[in-house]
Amino acid sequence: MKRREFITLLGGAAAAWPFAAWAQQPAMPVLAAELVHRRVAVIAAAGGTPSALAAKAATATIPIVFGVAVDPVEVGLVASLSRPGGNLTGVTNLNAEVGPKRLELLHELLPAAPSLGVLVDPTSPTLAEAFSRRLEPAAHAVGVQLHVLHASTKSDLDTEFPALVQLRASGLIIGPGSFFAGRGKELGALSARHAMPTVFQYREFAAAGGLMSYGSDETEYYRLVGTYVGRILKGEKPGDLPVQQATKVELIINLKTAKALGLTVPLPLLGRANEVIE
Repeated sequence: MKRREFITLLGGAAAAWPFAAWAQQPAMPVLAAELVHRRVAVIAAAGGTPSALAAKAATATIPIVFGVAVDPVEVGLVASLSRPGGNLTGVTNLNAEVGPKRLELLHELLPAAPSLGVLVDPTSPTLAEAFSRRLEPAAHAVGVQLHVLHASTKSDLDTEFPALVQLRASGLIIGPGSFFAGRGKELGALSARHAMPTVFQYREFAAAGGLMSYGSDETEYYRLVGTYVGRILKGEKPGDLPVQQATKVELIINLKTAKALGLTVPLPLLGRANEVIE
């Protein structure tokens, strides 16, 4: 039997490039074209909206399984959630939708905070705008002013964290996106270094010194992507597989970081945590 090659845009054991390469969005079309040139059996574009769009632009025939945090119909990936059609299907997560909940969690810890920062990637405008827009009603409800900051390079991160201090922001909410996704440890370390109470979506962020993480359960998310890849390799058509949503979310609190910041975590909040890092 002829060997069929499967390469994911996200990285991993079968991948041609590490995740960090896909975080560099200008390179995505080139890398997607290379995957098409290799005639891979399936492309798993699970690195977010930019990787999914790059894969879609590169081929109309090779099956693609995407993983995104936005509405795939709205951004043009599929025609319908129930009947995607074409060569794409995939999984959506809740990492953009739960933005208001991240704000509420941070407000529980900082009830007197007059303002909070929001960090988004301007090179993913659809995701950045949707995330910021969802936060506005939640911020208005608790009387918090939002400062939206932008970062798409490492030097931006080095600039924006000190800027939060100058703006007198009491805390930070980091938005979803491929640029941030591969930098959980770095963002956690930056948050700790600048003594900035911060919430992000990945556990590794909290483990690296960030205050909290709240977002989709990554194990469930990638399991769903992998399941669809397997079904396609067995002969099913992506256009016949409805887009799924990863529905599990998890809350991780770094109690050590909270104590270092002089914050007392309310017992009800601790009780809701899936994991407490001490």
